[in-house]
Amino acid sequence: MSRVVRRPRSAVRRPVTITILAVLVLAVGYLVAAAVVPFAPASASTTTYSAPTSSVPDLSFPGYGATAVEATDFPESLRTSGDAKPRSIASISKVVTALVVLDAKPLQPGESGPSIAFNAEMQGLYAKYLAVNGEVAPMPSGLKLSEYQTLQVMLMKSANNYAGSLAIWAFGSLDAYDHAADSWLDQQGLDDTTIDEPTGLDADNESTATDLVRLGQLALANPVIKEVVGTKKVTVPGAGEIENSNKLLGLDGVEGIKTGTLDEAGACLLFAATYERGGKEVTVVGAMLGGVDHDSLDVDVQRLLRSVADNFHVVTLTHAGQTFGTFSTPWQDEADAVSKTASEVLVWGKTTVSAKAHLDRITLGTKGERVGKVRFTVSDHDPVTVPLVLERSIDDPGVWWRWTNPFRAA
Repeated sequence: MSRVVRRPRSAVRRPVTITILAVLVLAVGYLVAAAVVPFAPASASTTTYSAPTSSVPDLSFPGYGATAVEATDFPESLRTSGDAKPRSIASISKVVTALVVLDAKPLQPGESGPSIAFNAEMQGLYAKYLAVNGEVAPMPSGLKLSEYQTLQVMLMKSANNYAGSLAIWAFGSLDAYDHAADSWLDQQGLDDTTIDEPTGLDADNESTATDLVRLGQLALANPVIKEVVGTKKVTVPGAGEIENSNKLLGLDGVEGIKTGTLDEAGACLLFAATYERGGKEVTVVGAMLGGVDHDSLDVDVQRLLRSVADNFHVVTLTHAGQTFGTFSTPWQDEADAVSKTASEVLVWGKTTVSAKAHLDRITLGTKGERVGKVRFTVSDHDPVTVPLVLERSIDDPGVWWRWTNPFRAA
């Protein structure tokens, strides 16, 4: 008779216990692994940028002579009309004289400078220039004026005898001035400008309208000249009351610079005007040559300046909080990448704008955290970069989502 061997209960329970423990270990391992597995970065997509549009008026150029105009600090704004050849510039020549003399005998703002004693040679210029119907100012015997006062009479009244006297004083002779002017023009790159004498009574003093725009910018960059050409009226001992020959001064923002009149040149004006646009001061410099007379030329200059001023406009690149992209997570959470600040630029003329957004790799984030940038490319303007931030927080979905969505975030 066979004998039945009974296994101890503990021996029967041991495999079951081991199995249960193994399952528990696996379960715990899963739960731990699922809870701590790192999230992959949220998917990111950029939005399509709608560029701002603008319309600007055409410039109002005259139908004669030669004209050029440019908004300073907006180099692509240079516009021209008429011929491009050198033309006689009449008394605009005196701006060159002032700059060349001040290069040799500089003055600081507020300084009067050295005293000039007008000798017999200088006094003889009065009759010389008057004989050819040139503008002159009194120069009594024994007169002494400061360099600054002499500049005032030359530039404001356009007195030829004071221009010649200033050149003789600074360089010793008119011939020496001629050589100094040639050298200065070369240094400034004014290759289309010729100056044979300091007054402009010689029709061979020539320049192009574009060269004159550059000359006007150089004049305004000199604070002494800018102050003189912007003065309407002054009394100078010996010379009397001096009134600026530029009748547009103070109108439509005009702050200078120099008139010119000669049979061969017609009516000419080197002009500048300053406006406030978009919270900034902007300056326009131009030259108009070959007018019939100064009354009609002044009207044309005003019309042109208004059209140039109307071409300034502020372009809004982005508003604060504008969306440039979206982050999406596996747990169906979304947050927009928005511009941190508003951004706008002052431009001149027709402008094109494009934008390219770059989004960082993020997984979680808090509201306002920087998550990228958007770079705006603006025609005729430096690029502008604006930071992008999270519009709302991207929070951890919690352990329960991780457990019920195993490894979906990996």
